[in-house]
Amino acid sequence: MSVFGPLGDLLAHGAQAIEPLFGASATAAAIVLCTLAVRAALHPLARAAARGEKARTALAPQLTALQRKHKGDPEKLRRATTELYATTGASPLAGCLPSLLQLPVFFVMYHLFSTGGSGLLGHTLLGAPLGGHWAQALADGGPFGPHGLVYLGLFALVTAVATWNLRRARAAAARRPAGETPAMPGAAGLTKVLPLLSYATLITVAVVPLAAALYVVTTTAWTAVERALLHRDRPAEASGKGRDGAARAAAVAVRS
Repeated sequence: MSVFGPLGDLLAHGAQAIEPLFGASATAAAIVLCTLAVRAALHPLARAAARGEKARTALAPQLTALQRKHKGDPEKLRRATTELYATTGASPLAGCLPSLLQLPVFFVMYHLFSTGGSGLLGHTLLGAPLGGHWAQALADGGPFGPHGLVYLGLFALVTAVATWNLRRARAAAARRPAGETPAMPGAAGLTKVLPLLSYATLITVAVVPLAAALYVVTTTAWTAVERALLHRDRPAEASGKGRDGAARAAAVAVRS
């Protein structure tokens, strides 16, 4: 038996419960509320991932020093790096497992809202069908028609979140001490590219059913706010005063 049927039934019951508040858009509201509830339940995993990322970031100055000291001797660099991680209790992969554990949940949620269950896609949001696409909205009245305005609102929200992510990433890069290398190889490139990927969400919203678009926009906005809160600057982490300070910050990040 597929898991999507019972989940669709549960969401349908939730929509019925809030219908007095949201009227014909109750199912759309239920999708948003369900997404927020799931993301709240997964928040402990996000916190664990953030702790691992902070631990790696705190060790970046020491890793840079080791790379300079053992330049040209990969074996010594490997041993010294292993000892550093063992001493601080950090790991180069810390935080990756909690992130991976969230992926199946995201897949189930996206599949549920893309294919529909218990007639979810047969409902509407401000008149726009949850099973419809942006192309249909354009055909039904153009970008500023009743259905097109729903998508323009979603596009505006995605653009605002993506721009915020990009500004935060640039501000973080500007605060990074000169000469400091990322804790993991290739992280510098990812740091530059990942904020730009937020704009790719615009394409997703345009091509998936409106129900799935609501899920994507809601979870994207949650992720942006969650990361901003979990990765806000702390004096102990931002001071960057010496090798011992970095080690202590890494240890605190691991234990907290």
